[in-house]
Amino acid sequence: MEFTEAYKQTGPCCFSPNSRYIAVAVDYRLVIRDTLSFKVVQLFSCLDKISYIEWANDSEYILCGLNKRPMIQAWSLTQPEWTCKIDEGPAGIAYSRWSPDSRHILTTSDFQLRLTVWSLLNTACVHVQGPKHCSKGVSFTKDGKYAAICTRRDCKDYVNLLSCHTWEIMGAFAVDTLDLADIEWSPDDSAIVIWDAPLEFKVLIYSPDGRCLSKYQAYESGLGVKSVSWSPCGQYLAVGSYDQMLRVLNHLTWKTFAEFMHLSTVRGPCCAAVFKEVDEPLHLNMSELCLSDEFLQGNSDVSEGHFRVMYDVTEVPISLPFQKPPADKPNPKQGIGLMSWSKDSRYIYTRNDSMPTALWIWDICHLELAAILVQKDPIRAAAWDPTCTRLVLCTGSSHLYMWTPSGAYCVSNPLPQFNITDLKWNSDGSCLLLKDKESFCWASVPLFPESSEYSSDD
Repeated sequence: MEFTEAYKQTGPCCFSPNSRYIAVAVDYRLVIRDTLSFKVVQLFSCLDKISYIEWANDSEYILCGLNKRPMIQAWSLTQPEWTCKIDEGPAGIAYSRWSPDSRHILTTSDFQLRLTVWSLLNTACVHVQGPKHCSKGVSFTKDGKYAAICTRRDCKDYVNLLSCHTWEIMGAFAVDTLDLADIEWSPDDSAIVIWDAPLEFKVLIYSPDGRCLSKYQAYESGLGVKSVSWSPCGQYLAVGSYDQMLRVLNHLTWKTFAEFMHLSTVRGPCCAAVFKEVDEPLHLNMSELCLSDEFLQGNSDVSEGHFRVMYDVTEVPISLPFQKPPADKPNPKQGIGLMSWSKDSRYIYTRNDSMPTALWIWDICHLELAAILVQKDPIRAAAWDPTCTRLVLCTGSSHLYMWTPSGAYCVSNPLPQFNITDLKWNSDGSCLLLKDKESFCWASVPLFPESSEYSSDD
């Protein structure tokens, strides 16, 4: 892997959908860099500090949210002189997003008073009253033709279907939720999944015409659903809950065909490979070197010894670090708070929030645990390569950790005092964006060989 130098950032950073550019917020400035030459290609000045940014699907436009001022600004890469500012006045703007056609912006006002669709082609705008959430509760079909927007009125949750061409409401139906949490179209656009807030375990599958295809409820007492994710192939629906279980539903009968438990002690029989992060001391023969006392005092690493980070393959049984959440505080750190499918839908990784240093990788084809990565520090972020079965994660240390079906290994970051707190892939899987607290860099990643044998060395 090759790393660029570190560049300053004070907020969000993200690749463009076409992987050609990277947008970086530096206070009130929006910096656009070329991912090949690393040069600045555009520099835009906003009216206040940038809180969040989002690229349009065609990579031609980008919007900046300014939370300190209830407004957003949009910019064009091909027409730098073109500007756009949206201000809802006293209603404010809590969140904004692009439509699939890259020519409309959807904004949600404060207190969820209304959702507004703004056109960049003319001055027309469309209002949807009473959106359920600010940043959630909106989902687009994969073909970009329709939008499902959750609303609430008369103490009841509804789903409104809008055409992304005319932005007219084509239909609306009530859903059987106590407090709707979020919504998502299936990858083939044939179904809509809706799940309830954590106080009640309820996952509902609806057809676009409003028919309830299935209602799934694993248990009635206790906190319920924490995370939901469709597989890229659309055949599986993964549901992570507060009871530290991952349940997978099939798209034919909408019944569970797999339940994976996250226990603090993993016992046999188990075919999973357990990779544990360890520090291995480097034994350097310095007996023939003449070092002064002042040098040794000023360089503590020499006197204390050097280490390299690597994975040690551990046998089961193994006990994983477990943190019991306090019973008297809300939003307990337990349950499946992080999960994601691999591109081929064969693997899914999960993190049980009460065991934040362990990442579980499940094999859906064999319905078994494939691997466990046990880190020294809590896992901050993890992401699958968008082109192959390769997983990358970070823990706030100076190392990257990678897993493939062939094994796991650690990659040292050569930048000094650069601790990786977040990471993102670009769309073609050739680059990784790595973030520190006040800086960022990106790393070029070699293509994944089909038959590779990775070692666990640094």
